[in-house]
Amino acid sequence: MNKKTIKYITTGLLSFFLAGMVTSCQNDDEVTAIPTDPEVIPPSFKLDTAYTIERFRVLSIPTNISGKVTWSIKDSIISENAELEFISTKTATYPLTLKVGANKIFQTKIVVTKEAGTLSKYISKVFDFRPAVGQFTNDIPEYELGNTEADMLKRVNGYLVGSNPSMVSLGGYGGYVVFGFDHTIPNMEGRDFKVLGNAFFGNSANDPRSGNCEPGIIMVAYDKNKNGKPDDNEWYEIAGSEYFKNETLKNYGITYFKPDENKTPVPGNDSWQTDVEYIKWQDNIGNTGFKTKMAFHTQSYYPLWLSGASYGFTGTRLKDNYYDQSGAGNYWVGKSYDFGYADNAPNNDEASNIDISWAVDKTGKYVKLPGIDFVKVYTGVNQEAGWLGEVSTEVAGAYDLHLKK
Repeated sequence: MNKKTIKYITTGLLSFFLAGMVTSCQNDDEVTAIPTDPEVIPPSFKLDTAYTIERFRVLSIPTNISGKVTWSIKDSIISENAELEFISTKTATYPLTLKVGANKIFQTKIVVTKEAGTLSKYISKVFDFRPAVGQFTNDIPEYELGNTEADMLKRVNGYLVGSNPSMVSLGGYGGYVVFGFDHTIPNMEGRDFKVLGNAFFGNSANDPRSGNCEPGIIMVAYDKNKNGKPDDNEWYEIAGSEYFKNETLKNYGITYFKPDENKTPVPGNDSWQTDVEYIKWQDNIGNTGFKTKMAFHTQSYYPLWLSGASYGFTGTRLKDNYYDQSGAGNYWVGKSYDFGYADNAPNNDEASNIDISWAVDKTGKYVKLPGIDFVKVYTGVNQEAGWLGEVSTEVAGAYDLHLKK
């Protein structure tokens, strides 16, 4: 009988295997091993008799073994890495075999238990919030005189944490929010988590799947060092449908300059354009311009808790997705991209669900993560859509698609 070979959970196929596996082990055999080769296996290496881990937690078993390594549960290969990273959504006992080279065999088991407390599938903490300039900046969430960056972060936590979140606006290109969960969202078969926004399809839009769609780039991080915070070297970008297209710019940078709120406005040709030279911006590919102040929103569009004369962002920039369908400036439509972005499709649409296996490193190479603990969302388009104002991603929560309770 041929052995069935499946990739480890980070490719998304292990969930099917785990769900149907026999969940008990008949006896607690001691770990056995054929004598080791010191050139391949460190002389001090051994596996424990058993490993215990809660569900929705990652079990790491480092070996420092060089050469060919195969980890198997029954007849299924789950990893070929020297360090095993294992996660399960089910309570079960899994017989684990480590094979090194052609004939060196180690046996143990993994006991997955139910967590001691209660897990939430929703956001548990917001770590950072920095919107770009925009018509909803200082408004969603609301800035109050004297608020500091810490005050605003606390307020955003109140908006996004838990099962009944509100919405925050990230402003124009680059504005972001970083949040995390109280467990690791596993990388299973299919899509793994959902990011909520306020996108909708327009009834009068000529193009299908178009309307109010303001796509945000999604970054994910696995807490490899278990320090409870997202470190710079742990971030990977979700490669959505536009990632590999020529129109998508990598390492795009933009700087916004603090406006003089007392300067004389420069009104535009339309009544809603109260100042077409309101906030100056420049990017790293030679473009410069102004963000318009609109009659509908009179507060400052520059984050008032930031004291600097300018601030900026760097990341991936998507092609402009809004266009004037009417030709007269009164009906702007944003085209939804196929998959992989926040606030890009309605919350009940499959396109708002994200697959961890889409994550890529800085070179665009797909990575195999056992799961993710943190998410960063930032506005991916640098465009003004007429009287609608700047394209600004909104985030209204997020949750794990695998945790049902």
